[in-house]
Amino acid sequence: MPGSQSETKSSSTHHLERKMSSRHMIMLSLGGVIGTGLFLSSGYTINQAGPFGTVLAYGMGAIIVYLVMMCLGELSVAMPWTGSFHVYATQFLGPGTGFTVAILYWLTWTIALGSEFTASGIIMQQWFPDTPVWVWSALFIVIIFALNAVSVKIFAETESWLALIKVVAIIAFIVLGALTMFGAIPLQSGEPAPGFTHLFEDGLFPNGFGAVFTVMLAVNFAFSGTELIGIAAGEAENPEETVPRAIRSTLWRLAVFFIGAIIVMASLIPYKEAGVDASPFVLLFEKIGIPFAADIMNFVVLTAILSAANSGLYASTRMLWSLSNEGMIPQRISRVNKAGVPFLAMCICMVGGLFSLLSSFIAADTVYMVLVSISGLAVVLVWVSIAACHIVFRKRYLAEGKKLEDLKYRAPGYPYLSWVTLVVCALSCVLIVFDPNQRPALFYTVPFIALCYLAHRVTSKRKKHL
Repeated sequence: MPGSQSETKSSSTHHLERKMSSRHMIMLSLGGVIGTGLFLSSGYTINQAGPFGTVLAYGMGAIIVYLVMMCLGELSVAMPWTGSFHVYATQFLGPGTGFTVAILYWLTWTIALGSEFTASGIIMQQWFPDTPVWVWSALFIVIIFALNAVSVKIFAETESWLALIKVVAIIAFIVLGALTMFGAIPLQSGEPAPGFTHLFEDGLFPNGFGAVFTVMLAVNFAFSGTELIGIAAGEAENPEETVPRAIRSTLWRLAVFFIGAIIVMASLIPYKEAGVDASPFVLLFEKIGIPFAADIMNFVVLTAILSAANSGLYASTRMLWSLSNEGMIPQRISRVNKAGVPFLAMCICMVGGLFSLLSSFIAADTVYMVLVSISGLAVVLVWVSIAACHIVFRKRYLAEGKKLEDLKYRAPGYPYLSWVTLVVCALSCVLIVFDPNQRPALFYTVPFIALCYLAHRVTSKRKKHL
């Protein structure tokens, strides 16, 4: 097996420092996962799949992300490298696949940056209507850039506090919602406590059982971000202990937060009232008469957006650094500053985020929507690659005469767990062909992937002739 990334470069200018604790990694992963998908888009999922169907879909999503993280956990502990799954794909699936995985993941977070800066400006304009959106977007761009540029430890500490606000909001939502469901807190309308009746009153699947599967890709996107633990493994203190602890802690927290919040939403908000017009969190707070419910949730959503932007710039920067470190793009991009931050890579990612921000205004119906469609599928395709890498890694490991007992962390149920992970992730991508709203994402992504392979093939041939 190859050595760690820090061994691939002799110059300290390419070395990333290991300063992330287990707490930092847990909060980084939670910060990347808990975002507008839960606070805003969950209402749309309830409307499409029905209350019980949504709970089932999120339960299935939690199982899928558990399977993915078991595979990634074994790989990340054995090879704690920054940009991990792109490097694994290069080693075990081929350089073309590794390059494509990296580009897809980089694009996902870079496009997200533009969306998040736009959304943050829109939220601020609700409080300051006379100030243009771009002014607030520019301010948050400077803040997020500065936080990432100073040092990885300051970035991680800031992300921990931003993520903590979201976690507290979700816990409060679940507790208040549960008390309301069973009558401890009365509804403003005077209606009796609903308990679990809304889950079943219109049937288990009011829009058909198939609706559960058409929303699965959206549910998987809601869970995306857990894989940031693998991205950060190259900067973790004592990764053999830190990575498994972070994975275990993140998984059970996500299961409780997401499924608990969805059960409360589905139980208290009739599915025909749910949608994308208002956050389910705001609807619940208004139902029980919490003053300034909209302002409170706008603050929480703003925090969620800034947290996601913070994590997104980190993830896209490290993926670009990893591409450079592996020699797939110019190696000067992997140089780091005195604080151990890959500054040039971060500048390039921020420029990409600014382009995304501009295209969301100027070409929202053409360029921007194509980019969003591609980045939407990218994360689940990365999950497919993680499962495939785990299958090949374990085979090679044993073929080299090594013992399983020497692995510091082993995914349970190999090879069945890995194959099930690969199949269910692949199915969640393919099944969107039956949903006319999501089908274009598949048509955009397949040609883009082919273009990535072609680009890698052409650049590889040029390098051989130099």
